[in-house]
Amino acid sequence: MKSLYLRYISLFLCVLLAVVLINGCKKSNSNTPVVTVSLPTVNTTGVILNVTSTSAQSGGILISNGNGTITANGVCFSATNKTPTVSDSKTTDTVSRAGTLYTPFTSNLTGLTANTTYYVRAYAINSAGVAYGGVLQFTTSATVTGLIATVTTFAGNGTQGYMDATGTGALFNNPQGIAADKNGNLFVSDSFNDLVREITPGATVTTVAGDQVLGYRDGAALSAEFYAPVGQAVDAQGNVYVADFGNNVIRKITPGGVVSTYAGTGVAGYKNGAATAASLTSTSDSLCMFNNPQGVAVDAAGNVYVADRGNNAIREILTTGRVKTIAGNKVKGFIDATGGSAFFNNPSGVAVDANGVVYVTDQGNSSLRKISTSGVVTTMVGNPIQSSLLNFPSAITIDKQGNLFILDEAGRVLEFMQPNVLYFIAGKANSPGLVDGVGAAARFNNPQGITIDGNGNIYVADQNNNCIRKIVVTTTVD
Repeated sequence: MKSLYLRYISLFLCVLLAVVLINGCKKSNSNTPVVTVSLPTVNTTGVILNVTSTSAQSGGILISNGNGTITANGVCFSATNKTPTVSDSKTTDTVSRAGTLYTPFTSNLTGLTANTTYYVRAYAINSAGVAYGGVLQFTTSATVTGLIATVTTFAGNGTQGYMDATGTGALFNNPQGIAADKNGNLFVSDSFNDLVREITPGATVTTVAGDQVLGYRDGAALSAEFYAPVGQAVDAQGNVYVADFGNNVIRKITPGGVVSTYAGTGVAGYKNGAATAASLTSTSDSLCMFNNPQGVAVDAAGNVYVADRGNNAIREILTTGRVKTIAGNKVKGFIDATGGSAFFNNPSGVAVDANGVVYVTDQGNSSLRKISTSGVVTTMVGNPIQSSLLNFPSAITIDKQGNLFILDEAGRVLEFMQPNVLYFIAGKANSPGLVDGVGAAARFNNPQGITIDGNGNIYVADQNNNCIRKIVVTTTVD
Protein backbone atom coordinates (compact mmCIF):
# COMPACT_ATOMS: atom_id res chain seq x y z
CA MET A 1 0.00 0.00 0.00
CA LYS A 2 2.80 2.35 0.95
CA SER A 3 4.59 1.53 -2.32
CA LEU A 4 1.46 2.35 -4.37
CA TYR A 5 1.11 5.66 -2.51
CA LEU A 6 4.70 6.59 -3.30
CA ARG A 7 4.09 5.78 -6.96
CA TYR A 8 1.13 8.19 -7.10
CA ILE A 9 3.18 10.91 -5.44
CA SER A 10 6.07 10.40 -7.90
CA LEU A 11 3.69 10.46 -10.86
CA PHE A 12 2.10 13.71 -9.61
CA LEU A 13 5.48 15.37 -9.18
CA CYS A 14 6.57 14.35 -12.69
CA VAL A 15 3.40 15.78 -14.22
CA LEU A 16 3.83 18.99 -12.22
CA LEU A 17 7.45 19.32 -13.33
CA ALA A 18 6.46 18.81 -16.95
CA VAL A 19 3.79 21.51 -16.72
CA VAL A 20 6.28 23.94 -15.17
CA LEU A 21 8.85 23.22 -17.87
CA ILE A 22 6.33 23.61 -20.67
CA ASN A 23 5.04 26.90 -19.26
CA GLY A 24 8.57 28.10 -18.71
CA CYS A 25 9.45 27.35 -22.30
CA LYS A 26 6.34 29.11 -23.51
CA LYS A 27 7.18 32.13 -21.38
CA SER A 28 10.75 32.17 -22.65
CA ASN A 29 9.61 31.87 -26.24
CA SER A 30 7.09 34.65 -25.80
CA ASN A 31 9.87 37.04 -24.67
CA THR A 32 12.21 36.27 -27.55
CA PRO A 33 12.46 39.46 -29.64
CA VAL A 34 11.34 39.20 -33.22
CA VAL A 35 13.88 40.80 -35.58
CA THR A 36 12.24 42.68 -38.41
CA VAL A 37 14.40 43.45 -41.39
CA SER A 38 13.71 46.77 -43.06
CA LEU A 39 15.25 48.47 -46.06
CA PRO A 40 18.79 49.71 -45.49
CA THR A 41 19.60 53.42 -45.46
CA VAL A 42 22.22 54.63 -47.94
CA ASN A 43 23.37 58.11 -48.95
CA THR A 44 24.86 59.06 -52.30
CA THR A 45 28.18 60.89 -52.11
CA GLY A 46 27.38 64.56 -52.75
CA VAL A 47 29.89 65.07 -55.57
CA ILE A 48 31.00 63.30 -58.72
CA LEU A 49 34.74 62.66 -58.84
CA ASN A 50 37.28 62.99 -61.64
CA VAL A 51 34.91 63.37 -64.59
CA THR A 52 36.41 62.90 -68.07
CA SER A 53 34.80 62.30 -71.46
CA THR A 54 34.33 58.57 -70.82
CA SER A 55 34.63 58.00 -67.06
CA ALA A 56 33.76 59.30 -63.61
CA GLN A 57 33.58 58.18 -60.00
CA SER A 58 30.66 58.18 -57.61
CA GLY A 59 29.86 56.40 -54.38
CA GLY A 60 27.99 56.48 -51.13
CA ILE A 61 27.90 55.56 -47.50
CA LEU A 62 25.72 52.99 -45.74
CA ILE A 63 23.97 54.57 -42.77
CA SER A 64 22.03 51.48 -41.63
CA ASN A 65 21.76 47.86 -42.75
CA GLY A 66 18.10 47.70 -41.69
CA ASN A 67 18.83 44.78 -39.30
CA GLY A 68 19.72 42.63 -42.29
CA THR A 69 22.79 41.47 -44.16
CA ILE A 70 23.84 43.69 -47.06
CA THR A 71 24.08 41.43 -50.10
CA ALA A 72 25.06 44.07 -52.65
CA ASN A 73 25.78 47.78 -52.88
CA GLY A 74 27.21 50.28 -55.33
CA VAL A 75 25.85 52.93 -57.67
CA CYS A 76 23.40 52.70 -60.54
CA PHE A 77 23.46 55.17 -63.41
CA SER A 78 21.70 56.01 -66.64
CA ALA A 79 21.68 58.63 -69.39
CA THR A 80 17.93 58.22 -69.95
CA ASN A 81 16.39 57.29 -66.58
CA LYS A 82 16.45 60.28 -64.23
CA THR A 83 15.87 57.94 -61.25
CA PRO A 84 18.17 55.05 -62.13
CA THR A 85 17.63 51.63 -60.57
CA VAL A 86 19.59 48.39 -60.36
CA SER A 87 17.94 47.43 -63.64
CA ASP A 88 20.05 50.11 -65.30
CA SER A 89 23.84 50.14 -65.44
CA LYS A 90 25.35 49.59 -62.01
CA THR A 91 28.54 48.88 -60.11
CA THR A 92 29.02 46.41 -57.28
CA ASP A 93 31.22 47.35 -54.35
CA THR A 94 31.86 46.19 -50.81
CA VAL A 95 31.29 47.95 -47.52
CA SER A 96 33.19 47.51 -44.30
CA ARG A 97 32.81 48.75 -40.77
CA ALA A 98 35.05 51.12 -38.86
CA GLY A 99 33.85 50.53 -35.31
CA THR A 100 30.09 51.03 -35.33
CA LEU A 101 30.12 52.97 -38.63
CA TYR A 102 30.35 51.85 -42.22
CA THR A 103 33.16 53.21 -44.35
CA PRO A 104 32.28 55.07 -47.56
CA PHE A 105 32.58 53.28 -50.89
CA THR A 106 33.68 54.68 -54.26
CA SER A 107 32.69 53.25 -57.64
CA ASN A 108 34.34 53.65 -61.03
CA LEU A 109 31.94 54.47 -63.86
CA THR A 110 33.54 53.54 -67.17
CA GLY A 111 32.50 53.30 -70.79
CA LEU A 112 30.54 56.55 -70.64
CA THR A 113 29.66 58.61 -73.70
CA ALA A 114 31.33 62.00 -74.16
CA ASN A 115 29.31 65.19 -73.70
CA THR A 116 26.38 63.28 -72.21
CA THR A 117 24.30 63.95 -69.09
CA TYR A 118 24.08 61.06 -66.63
CA TYR A 119 22.03 60.43 -63.50
CA VAL A 120 23.54 58.41 -60.67
CA ARG A 121 22.61 57.27 -57.17
CA ALA A 122 23.88 54.82 -54.59
CA TYR A 123 22.01 51.63 -53.73
CA ALA A 124 22.13 48.88 -51.10
CA ILE A 125 20.28 45.54 -50.97
CA ASN A 126 19.24 43.31 -48.07
CA SER A 127 16.48 40.71 -47.68
CA ALA A 128 13.86 43.46 -47.43
CA GLY A 129 14.70 44.84 -50.87
CA VAL A 130 16.64 47.64 -52.56
CA ALA A 131 17.21 51.08 -51.02
CA TYR A 132 18.48 54.12 -52.91
CA GLY A 133 20.23 57.36 -52.07
CA GLY A 134 19.59 60.72 -53.67
CA VAL A 135 20.12 61.30 -57.39
CA LEU A 136 23.07 63.36 -58.70
CA GLN A 137 23.38 64.67 -62.24
CA PHE A 138 26.60 65.29 -64.15
CA THR A 139 27.74 65.75 -67.74
CA THR A 140 30.81 64.11 -69.20
CA SER A 141 33.36 66.31 -70.93
CA ALA A 142 33.22 66.68 -74.68
CA THR A 143 36.95 66.16 -75.15
CA VAL A 144 38.91 66.12 -71.87
CA THR A 145 40.33 62.73 -70.99
CA GLY A 146 42.20 63.85 -67.89
CA LEU A 147 43.98 66.56 -65.92
CA ILE A 148 47.76 66.65 -65.56
CA ALA A 149 49.09 68.60 -62.57
CA THR A 150 52.85 69.08 -62.57
CA VAL A 151 54.30 69.97 -59.16
CA THR A 152 57.69 71.67 -58.70
CA THR A 153 59.45 73.36 -55.79
CA PHE A 154 59.32 77.11 -56.45
CA ALA A 155 61.12 78.55 -53.40
CA GLY A 156 62.79 76.98 -50.38
CA ASN A 157 64.38 73.57 -50.29
CA GLY A 158 63.01 71.68 -47.31
CA THR A 159 65.50 73.09 -44.84
CA GLN A 160 64.12 75.13 -41.97
CA GLY A 161 65.67 78.57 -41.63
CA TYR A 162 65.64 82.17 -42.78
CA MET A 163 67.34 83.48 -45.88
CA ASP A 164 66.31 85.85 -48.65
CA ALA A 165 67.53 84.47 -51.97
CA THR A 166 66.22 83.12 -55.26
CA GLY A 167 64.28 79.87 -55.67
CA THR A 168 65.58 76.93 -53.70
CA GLY A 169 68.34 79.08 -52.22
CA ALA A 170 65.79 80.81 -49.97
CA LEU A 171 64.87 79.42 -46.54
CA PHE A 172 61.52 79.46 -44.71
CA ASN A 173 60.34 78.31 -41.32
CA ASN A 174 56.88 76.69 -41.49
CA PRO A 175 55.17 78.92 -44.08
CA GLN A 176 51.39 78.75 -43.65
CA GLY A 177 49.72 81.47 -45.73
CA ILE A 178 50.09 82.63 -49.31
CA ALA A 179 48.37 85.11 -51.63
CA ALA A 180 49.02 86.43 -55.14
CA ASP A 181 48.63 90.03 -56.30
CA LYS A 182 47.50 91.15 -59.76
CA ASN A 183 51.12 91.19 -61.00
CA GLY A 184 51.83 87.61 -59.98
CA ASN A 185 53.90 88.46 -56.91
CA LEU A 186 53.35 86.12 -53.97
CA PHE A 187 53.10 87.15 -50.33
CA VAL A 188 53.90 84.43 -47.81
CA SER A 189 53.23 84.23 -44.09
CA ASP A 190 56.50 82.73 -42.86
CA SER A 191 54.82 81.73 -39.63
CA PHE A 192 57.61 80.51 -37.37
CA ASN A 193 59.90 83.32 -38.50
CA ASP A 194 57.07 85.77 -37.66
CA LEU A 195 57.58 87.44 -41.04
CA VAL A 196 55.79 88.26 -44.26
CA ARG A 197 57.90 87.47 -47.33
CA GLU A 198 57.43 88.38 -51.00
CA ILE A 199 58.30 86.17 -53.99
CA THR A 200 58.48 87.65 -57.48
CA PRO A 201 57.37 85.68 -60.57
CA GLY A 202 61.07 84.99 -61.07
CA ALA A 203 61.23 83.32 -57.60
CA THR A 204 63.26 86.05 -55.86
CA VAL A 205 62.43 86.04 -52.15
CA THR A 206 62.59 89.17 -49.97
CA THR A 207 61.25 90.12 -46.55
CA VAL A 208 58.56 92.82 -46.65
CA ALA A 209 57.35 92.93 -43.02
CA GLY A 210 58.50 91.82 -39.61
CA ASP A 211 61.81 91.76 -37.75
CA GLN A 212 61.88 88.02 -36.94
CA VAL A 213 60.90 88.73 -33.33
CA LEU A 214 57.68 87.34 -31.92
CA GLY A 215 55.61 90.32 -30.80
CA TYR A 216 52.89 92.82 -31.61
CA ARG A 217 54.03 96.14 -33.01
CA ASP A 218 52.69 98.35 -35.79
CA GLY A 219 54.71 100.84 -37.79
CA ALA A 220 57.37 100.68 -40.46
CA ALA A 221 57.12 97.26 -42.09
CA LEU A 222 60.59 95.94 -41.32
CA SER A 223 60.39 96.93 -37.65
CA ALA A 224 56.83 95.65 -37.15
CA GLU A 225 56.26 92.46 -35.19
CA PHE A 226 53.90 89.51 -35.70
CA TYR A 227 52.99 86.39 -33.76
CA ALA A 228 52.65 83.37 -36.08
CA PRO A 229 50.99 85.04 -39.09
CA VAL A 230 48.91 82.66 -41.21
CA GLY A 231 46.28 83.37 -43.93
CA GLN A 232 46.68 86.29 -46.34
CA ALA A 233 44.79 88.22 -49.00
CA VAL A 234 45.71 91.07 -51.36
CA ASP A 235 43.28 93.75 -52.56
CA ALA A 236 43.24 95.56 -55.90
CA GLN A 237 45.41 98.39 -54.52
CA GLY A 238 48.12 96.00 -53.36
CA ASN A 239 47.34 96.13 -49.64
CA VAL A 240 48.10 92.84 -47.91
CA TYR A 241 45.79 91.61 -45.15
CA VAL A 242 47.29 89.10 -42.71
CA ALA A 243 45.59 86.94 -40.10
CA ASP A 244 47.95 87.43 -37.16
CA PHE A 245 46.96 84.19 -35.46
CA GLY A 246 48.80 84.54 -32.17
CA ASN A 247 47.84 88.19 -31.70
CA ASN A 248 44.16 87.60 -32.53
CA VAL A 249 44.05 90.49 -35.01
CA ILE A 250 43.98 91.24 -38.72
CA ARG A 251 46.98 93.31 -39.86
CA LYS A 252 47.32 95.45 -42.98
CA ILE A 253 50.53 96.08 -44.92
CA THR A 254 50.40 98.94 -47.40
CA PRO A 255 52.42 99.02 -50.65
CA GLY A 256 54.36 101.84 -49.01
CA GLY A 257 55.59 99.53 -46.25
CA VAL A 258 53.45 100.47 -43.24
CA VAL A 259 51.91 97.86 -40.94
CA SER A 260 48.77 98.64 -38.96
CA THR A 261 46.12 96.75 -37.04
CA TYR A 262 43.11 96.56 -39.34
CA ALA A 263 40.72 94.87 -36.89
CA GLY A 264 40.84 93.45 -33.37
CA THR A 265 42.29 94.39 -30.00
CA GLY A 266 45.05 91.84 -29.54
CA VAL A 267 42.99 89.99 -26.91
CA ALA A 268 41.22 86.73 -27.76
CA GLY A 269 37.45 87.05 -27.67
CA TYR A 270 34.26 87.15 -29.66
CA LYS A 271 32.71 90.55 -30.22
CA ASN A 272 31.35 92.50 -33.16
CA GLY A 273 31.68 96.26 -33.40
CA ALA A 274 34.30 98.77 -34.44
CA ALA A 275 37.33 97.35 -36.22
CA THR A 276 39.69 99.83 -34.54
CA ALA A 277 39.47 102.75 -32.16
CA ALA A 278 39.31 105.10 -35.16
CA SER A 279 35.96 103.60 -36.17
CA LEU A 280 34.24 103.83 -32.76
CA THR A 281 30.96 105.68 -33.15
CA SER A 282 30.30 106.60 -29.50
CA THR A 283 31.58 106.13 -25.98
CA SER A 284 29.25 103.16 -25.60
CA ASP A 285 30.52 101.49 -28.79
CA SER A 286 32.98 98.61 -28.42
CA LEU A 287 35.92 97.19 -30.32
CA CYS A 288 35.65 93.87 -32.13
CA MET A 289 37.55 90.78 -30.99
CA PHE A 290 38.82 87.65 -32.74
CA ASN A 291 40.09 84.30 -31.50
CA ASN A 292 42.94 82.80 -33.55
CA PRO A 293 41.84 84.05 -36.99
CA GLN A 294 43.24 81.84 -39.73
CA GLY A 295 41.85 82.41 -43.23
CA VAL A 296 41.45 85.78 -44.98
CA ALA A 297 39.83 86.86 -48.26
CA VAL A 298 38.95 90.21 -49.78
CA ASP A 299 36.24 91.05 -52.33
CA ALA A 300 36.33 93.55 -55.17
CA ALA A 301 34.78 96.24 -52.98
CA GLY A 302 37.45 95.85 -50.31
CA ASN A 303 35.41 93.99 -47.68
CA VAL A 304 37.58 91.49 -45.81
CA TYR A 305 36.31 88.04 -44.78
CA VAL A 306 37.87 86.11 -41.91
CA ALA A 307 37.72 82.44 -40.93
CA ASP A 308 37.72 83.07 -37.18
CA ARG A 309 38.90 79.61 -36.23
CA GLY A 310 38.74 79.83 -32.45
CA ASN A 311 35.24 81.30 -32.58
CA ASN A 312 33.90 78.80 -35.15
CA ALA A 313 32.53 81.74 -37.12
CA ILE A 314 32.95 83.62 -40.37
CA ARG A 315 33.35 87.35 -39.84
CA GLU A 316 33.30 90.29 -42.23
CA ILE A 317 35.24 93.53 -41.88
CA LEU A 318 33.31 96.14 -43.81
CA THR A 319 34.99 99.05 -45.55
CA THR A 320 33.09 101.27 -43.10
CA GLY A 321 35.28 99.93 -40.29
CA ARG A 322 32.64 97.71 -38.71
CA VAL A 323 32.95 93.96 -38.02
CA LYS A 324 30.00 91.59 -38.16
CA THR A 325 29.45 87.83 -38.07
CA ILE A 326 27.92 86.45 -41.25
CA ALA A 327 27.69 82.81 -40.15
CA GLY A 328 28.45 80.63 -37.12
CA ASN A 329 27.90 81.21 -33.43
CA LYS A 330 31.09 80.33 -31.51
CA VAL A 331 29.87 76.79 -30.69
CA LYS A 332 31.42 73.84 -32.54
CA GLY A 333 29.03 71.76 -34.62
CA PHE A 334 27.90 70.79 -38.10
CA ILE A 335 24.56 72.32 -39.04
CA ASP A 336 23.48 74.02 -42.25
CA ALA A 337 21.26 77.00 -41.45
CA THR A 338 21.17 80.77 -41.78
CA GLY A 339 23.62 83.14 -40.11
CA GLY A 340 24.14 82.50 -36.43
CA SER A 341 22.03 79.34 -36.53
CA ALA A 342 24.71 77.58 -38.60
CA PHE A 343 27.53 75.65 -36.91
CA PHE A 344 31.18 75.23 -37.95
CA ASN A 345 34.11 73.35 -36.45
CA ASN A 346 37.43 75.21 -36.64
CA PRO A 347 36.96 76.91 -40.04
CA SER A 348 40.39 77.35 -41.59
CA GLY A 349 40.13 78.96 -45.02
CA VAL A 350 37.83 81.39 -46.80
CA ALA A 351 37.33 82.63 -50.38
CA VAL A 352 34.80 84.94 -52.01
CA ASP A 353 33.60 84.95 -55.61
CA ALA A 354 32.62 87.84 -57.88
CA ASN A 355 28.99 87.59 -56.74
CA GLY A 356 29.81 87.86 -53.04
CA VAL A 357 29.27 84.17 -52.26
CA VAL A 358 31.67 83.01 -49.55
CA TYR A 359 33.28 79.55 -49.47
CA VAL A 360 34.75 78.03 -46.31
CA THR A 361 37.01 75.08 -45.64
CA ASP A 362 35.44 73.79 -42.43
CA GLN A 363 38.44 71.86 -41.20
CA GLY A 364 37.03 70.08 -38.15
CA ASN A 365 34.06 68.88 -40.21
CA SER A 366 36.22 67.86 -43.22
CA SER A 367 33.87 69.77 -45.49
CA LEU A 368 33.47 72.63 -47.95
CA ARG A 369 30.68 75.02 -46.96
CA LYS A 370 29.04 77.86 -48.87
CA ILE A 371 27.51 81.06 -47.48
CA SER A 372 25.06 82.83 -49.78
CA THR A 373 24.76 86.60 -49.91
CA SER A 374 21.72 86.26 -47.63
CA GLY A 375 23.72 84.25 -45.07
CA VAL A 376 22.39 80.78 -45.86
CA VAL A 377 25.00 78.09 -45.14
CA THR A 378 25.00 74.87 -47.16
CA THR A 379 27.48 71.99 -47.36
CA MET A 380 28.93 71.43 -50.83
CA VAL A 381 31.39 68.58 -50.19
CA GLY A 382 32.17 66.27 -47.29
CA ASN A 383 31.08 65.75 -43.71
CA PRO A 384 32.69 64.51 -40.48
CA ILE A 385 31.99 60.89 -41.47
CA GLN A 386 33.29 60.98 -45.06
CA SER A 387 36.65 62.58 -44.32
CA SER A 388 38.22 60.69 -47.24
CA LEU A 389 36.79 63.31 -49.60
CA LEU A 390 38.24 66.33 -47.81
CA ASN A 391 40.69 65.21 -45.17
CA PHE A 392 40.86 68.19 -42.79
CA PRO A 393 40.96 70.93 -45.47
CA SER A 394 43.28 73.78 -44.53
CA ALA A 395 42.87 76.45 -47.21
CA ILE A 396 40.94 77.48 -50.31
CA THR A 397 41.33 79.82 -53.30
CA ILE A 398 39.23 80.66 -56.35
CA ASP A 399 40.11 81.34 -59.99
CA LYS A 400 38.59 83.76 -62.53
CA GLN A 401 36.11 81.14 -63.70
CA GLY A 402 34.82 80.46 -60.20
CA ASN A 403 36.53 77.09 -59.80
CA LEU A 404 37.64 76.36 -56.25
CA PHE A 405 41.04 74.91 -55.35
CA ILE A 406 41.21 73.23 -51.96
CA LEU A 407 44.16 72.09 -49.90
CA ASP A 408 43.90 69.43 -47.23
CA GLU A 409 46.28 68.54 -44.43
CA ALA A 410 46.44 64.96 -45.67
CA GLY A 411 48.64 66.29 -48.48
CA ARG A 412 46.33 66.78 -51.47
CA VAL A 413 45.29 69.56 -53.83
CA LEU A 414 41.73 69.30 -55.14
CA GLU A 415 39.65 71.27 -57.63
CA PHE A 416 35.92 71.76 -57.22
CA MET A 417 33.96 72.72 -60.32
CA GLN A 418 30.39 73.92 -60.01
CA PRO A 419 27.91 72.46 -59.50
CA ASN A 420 29.14 69.13 -58.09
CA VAL A 421 32.36 67.81 -59.66
CA LEU A 422 35.54 67.27 -57.62
CA TYR A 423 38.99 66.43 -59.00
CA PHE A 424 41.99 65.10 -57.09
CA ILE A 425 44.75 66.89 -58.96
CA ALA A 426 47.96 66.50 -56.92
CA GLY A 427 49.38 64.69 -53.92
CA LYS A 428 48.39 61.53 -52.09
CA ALA A 429 46.55 61.36 -48.80
CA ASN A 430 48.54 60.56 -45.68
CA SER A 431 51.80 60.05 -47.56
CA PRO A 432 53.97 62.97 -46.42
CA GLY A 433 57.14 63.84 -48.28
CA LEU A 434 58.87 66.37 -50.48
CA VAL A 435 58.59 64.98 -53.98
CA ASP A 436 58.09 66.91 -57.20
CA GLY A 437 56.15 65.11 -59.88
CA VAL A 438 52.85 64.67 -61.69
CA GLY A 439 49.50 64.21 -59.96
CA ALA A 440 49.41 61.65 -57.19
CA ALA A 441 53.16 61.03 -57.52
CA ALA A 442 53.87 64.41 -55.91
CA ARG A 443 54.17 64.63 -52.14
CA PHE A 444 53.42 67.43 -49.67
CA ASN A 445 53.80 67.59 -45.89
CA ASN A 446 51.00 69.26 -43.95
CA PRO A 447 50.34 72.01 -46.53
CA GLN A 448 48.49 75.05 -45.13
CA GLY A 449 48.14 77.80 -47.75
CA ILE A 450 47.02 77.97 -51.38
CA THR A 451 46.62 80.70 -54.02
CA ILE A 452 46.29 81.02 -57.78
CA ASP A 453 47.73 83.72 -60.04
CA GLY A 454 46.21 85.38 -63.09
CA ASN A 455 47.77 82.76 -65.38
CA GLY A 456 46.20 79.85 -63.54
CA ASN A 457 49.37 78.73 -61.76
CA ILE A 458 48.69 77.32 -58.28
CA TYR A 459 51.04 77.91 -55.36
CA VAL A 460 51.08 76.02 -52.07
CA ALA A 461 52.64 76.96 -48.74
CA ASP A 462 53.99 73.52 -47.84
CA GLN A 463 54.42 74.00 -44.11
CA ASN A 464 56.42 71.04 -42.88
CA ASN A 465 58.57 71.05 -46.01
CA ASN A 466 59.46 74.72 -45.40
CA CYS A 467 58.96 75.63 -49.04
CA ILE A 468 56.59 77.00 -51.66
CA ARG A 469 55.39 74.61 -54.34
CA LYS A 470 54.11 75.48 -57.82
CA ILE A 471 51.46 73.50 -59.71
CA VAL A 472 50.76 73.85 -63.42
CA VAL A 473 47.58 72.11 -64.57
CA THR A 474 47.05 71.05 -68.19
CA THR A 475 44.36 68.93 -69.79
CA THR A 476 44.61 65.93 -72.07
CA VAL A 477 42.04 65.77 -74.86
CA ASP A 478 40.81 63.29 -77.44
